[in-house]
Amino acid sequence: MGVNVIVISLGLPSHIRVVSNVAKRLISKGVHHVTIVTTEAARHSILRNNPSSQSSNISFEFFSDGLSLDNNRSNPEEVINSLETEGSKNLSSLISDLKKVEDYSCMIIGPIFHWAINIAVEHGIPCALLWIQASAVYSICYRYFKGIDEFPNMEDLNENMHLPGFPTFQVRDVHSFILPSTPETLRKVFIDLFKSIDKVKWVMGISIYEIEEEIVKSMASLTPIYPIGPLVSPILLGEKETDNAAKDSCIEWLDNKPPSSVIYVSFGTLVVLSKKQIHNLAMALKNSNKPFLWVLNPFNNEGDAEEVLPEFLQDTKERGLVVKWCQQDRVLMHPSIACFVSHCGFNSMIETILAGVPVVGFPFYSDHPTDAMLITNVFGNGVRVKCGEDGVTSTPEFERCIWEVTHGPNAKEIKKRALEVKELAKKAAQQGGSADKYITQFISEITK
Repeated sequence: MGVNVIVISLGLPSHIRVVSNVAKRLISKGVHHVTIVTTEAARHSILRNNPSSQSSNISFEFFSDGLSLDNNRSNPEEVINSLETEGSKNLSSLISDLKKVEDYSCMIIGPIFHWAINIAVEHGIPCALLWIQASAVYSICYRYFKGIDEFPNMEDLNENMHLPGFPTFQVRDVHSFILPSTPETLRKVFIDLFKSIDKVKWVMGISIYEIEEEIVKSMASLTPIYPIGPLVSPILLGEKETDNAAKDSCIEWLDNKPPSSVIYVSFGTLVVLSKKQIHNLAMALKNSNKPFLWVLNPFNNEGDAEEVLPEFLQDTKERGLVVKWCQQDRVLMHPSIACFVSHCGFNSMIETILAGVPVVGFPFYSDHPTDAMLITNVFGNGVRVKCGEDGVTSTPEFERCIWEVTHGPNAKEIKKRALEVKELAKKAAQQGGSADKYITQFISEITK
């Protein structure tokens, strides 16, 4: 009888993409079947957008998070509370039903499902944590919430921090859930997770051993993390696209631009920019005199680009393209891209590393500040913008950072480091690389 694994995930597209890649990696290494479990609210979009859901080896199951289907789930505290109080009961019932049909060797959960650790214990299923951010974030949070190391005053964002495996960094660089200013519901997610982490048998990370080697080594004597990344599309690993790949207007537009000339801007699907911040960035792009591709999601701003930036679009129509969505992996791999202005979400960070593209880091919350710190202090493949006292980044600051990674005195060194880090990441993905080693070790342990 084959090995069966359950993976619990949020229904967000970025999370489903990650767990689907984890599932494929597990199947490729001999796991018989992976059941991806997520919330009912995401059923329609997931079954429509994930062909792997029809696979004989990977299937999706759904449970209610306790909120009505017409709730827009824009309040993260409401979602987290409902998941823990009502969703946990529904998940436990679903696990009971699944166990009537199959035995499971492991249940893999994401950090926000910390309460599912106890569900796994109750059902007699060994539990693994899937850490979907950098190994650095795991190390910082583990040490802080377990009281392993001495931490400075966390209310002073300028205080220096010194932890094993890290260069010196500042309090402002930690995951926002650690900071005292964070709403208690969000902070409690990590408090409860690290209270329960001793019940977890394995911690798997989606990061890459080769690019965070010292940090991963520093956790070996505590609760080790097994980095199984990179978990990215084949395009980013150098595989050629099929001839019937869908045509993308962004790619056709990029085809007409000179090599290393285009500024690519995207802040993911969740970041909300103020009108002032949009304006400052728009003016920086206009003043750069360089072509740019800007993904501006209308759902997260106050109307379409035509409503928010009419004059800017008119003034830059000959060299700029503003869209609602693009296929990011294909864009980053395009030879015309010069740099990526990014919020430093971890998926975007890994994708830009595999593309070898310099980064202008513009972090907002969650793990973004730590990822921006890694870009500047560890990888050396980019720079980080500074905010004013009002929390807004000025037009001149955007201009300075774009210039620094494209034409400044350190631009060649930043590009060189971007290519070096790319090679390290590709090495991890190869057969016999670190990702291969860690996933093989994990599977051998869950089948003992």
